[in-house]
Amino acid sequence: MTGYFAAGRSHTQSAAQPKGAIPASTAPAVSEGEKRYLANCGRCHQPPENISPREAVAVVRQMRVRAMLSAEDERLILKFLAP
Repeated sequence: MTGYFAAGRSHTQSAAQPKGAIPASTAPAVSEGEKRYLANCGRCHQPPENISPREAVAVVRQMRVRAMLSAEDERLILKFLAP
């Protein structure tokens, strides 16, 4: 018999999940600040890799009006950018 079973796989193994992949239940949760960054800022900007808290405050404060961020959005995005 050739085919799927002959290749050493049973019908219960998932071909979609690569070996060594982290199951969704153990993957780290995305923070609320990251969600808001992606929704409001991510359309135009990639998240900076290294930014000081001082720089983050200046950038977010300047973009708050343009991106129509709420005070809560600003607080959470700052927490994401410079924890």
